[in-house]
Amino acid sequence: MSQTPLSIAIDRSSPVPLYFQVAQELERRITSGEIAVGTRLENELHLAERLGLSRPTLRRSIEYLVDRGLLVRKRGVGTQVVMPRVRRPLELSSLYDDLRRTGEHPRTDVLRFAVEAPPDAIATALEVPPGTEVYVIERLRYARDEPLAIMHNYVPTDLVRLSAESLADQGLYQLLRNVGVSLKIASQSIGARNASAAEARILHETRGAPLLTMERTVYDDVGRVVEVGSHVYRASRYSFELTLTD
Repeated sequence: MSQTPLSIAIDRSSPVPLYFQVAQELERRITSGEIAVGTRLENELHLAERLGLSRPTLRRSIEYLVDRGLLVRKRGVGTQVVMPRVRRPLELSSLYDDLRRTGEHPRTDVLRFAVEAPPDAIATALEVPPGTEVYVIERLRYARDEPLAIMHNYVPTDLVRLSAESLADQGLYQLLRNVGVSLKIASQSIGARNASAAEARILHETRGAPLLTMERTVYDDVGRVVEVGSHVYRASRYSFELTLTD
C-alpha cells in the first residue's frame, strides 16, 4: 500500500523539538487510522526536503516511531506502518479496562469455565485448603479483532458469582468491583518464553514466537487473595510500561 506525500505543519518557534513534532503528528495519524496499517512512507530524503527538515532530524522522528512499534523498516520495501502495539502501564487494572480506555475495542472468547479444585500450588497461592473448588477460567482476549493474550485465572467461589457469559461481556476486575470487592494490592512477576504449538495457533503466531508472561496474585483491602492469574501476551503486539522515580 503506497502513501500520498505527507504534509505536516511544523512550528519552528515552538520549544518542542522538530523531530518530536513530526513524530507526534505521525503517531496521531497512525493510531487514529488516518494512515492505514500497511502504508509505506515515502523516501526519507524526499520527505525531509519537502518538510524543510534535515535528514538526521527526520530519521530521528522515524526511529522514535520504530521504537514505539508503529513503524518498521523492511529491506526492499522501505518504512511501513504496522499494527500499533498495546502499551500497558504496570498498575492494578484489568487488560479489558486498559484496552477499552485506549480505544483498542476489546473482545473476549471464554475458552474454558469450570468450578473445580485447582493444582495444589494454586490453592496455596489462593490461601485455600487443597481440594477446595474455585473458579477456573481460560480466556482469549482480542484487541481490534486481533488475538492478543491468553489468560488463566483462579478466583474463590465465595467472592462473586461468575459465568462464562458475564466474563465474555466484562472484565474480571469490574465483575469483582460490582459486588463490592475492593482490589488493593498485587504481587506480580513478568517474564518471557517461546509459544507452544497450541498457544501459537490460538494467538495467530508461529510456533516458538516470543511471548511475554505475567503471573499475578491480587489482594483486597482486608488482605484476602481474590485472584491468581497466569497470562501470556504476544510480544509482537504488546509491551509493559514502567514509570521509575527517584
